[in-house]
This record gives sequence, structure tokens and C-alpha cells, in this order.
Amino acid sequence: MEERTPYRKVRTGIVVSDKMDKTVVVRIDRMSKHPLYGKPVLRVKKYMAHDEANECRPGDRIQIEETRPLSRHKRWRVSQIIERAPILGVESSEGDALA
Repeated sequence: MEERTPYRKVRTGIVVSDKMDKTVVVRIDRMSKHPLYGKPVLRVKKYMAHDEANECRPGDRIQIEETRPLSRHKRWRVSQIIERAPILGVESSEGDALA
């Protein structure tokens, strides 16, 4: 992949949905302090990201990168898949060896 400019925003999150063609919905969680009480509060935001190869699936941890507007809601693209989610309903070969 070609080198991108260094000033683009980068976020890490979990894929929530892959139902659209070449698009995934990514959930970004961040902790922030409550302005009055100072208690940590979980803030959640969802972004639509462009997935050219349709290789992301729900539960994957991915890194997204800011880009030019691709559609009405898409301003991010998938830069890399950090961790794959296990496929539900399929047992791994390790589980068979232990049984």
C-alpha cells in the first residue's frame, strides 16, 4: 500500500456491521472524564468506513484512517485489520485436539 500523508487521523475500533457492500460500521470507544463529577465515562461513536476488499467481518479489531468524502456518510477507510474475530459456529482445530 502506498505511503499516506502523516496528518491523517487514525482510530482503532471494532466492526459492528458488514451488511453493506464495501462498507463497514466501526464502533470507537473512548474514556473521558465527566465535566462536573470527574468520573470516567465511556463515550461511543460509530463511523462508516470504506472496505475495498470486503474482508472485514463483525467483531474484527481494525484501524481506520481519515480520507476524503467517499459518500454521504463515509469519510474513513480501513487501513489494516489488527485482530480477527473468531467465526461463530466453527470449532477450531485446537479444541478438537484437547477433547
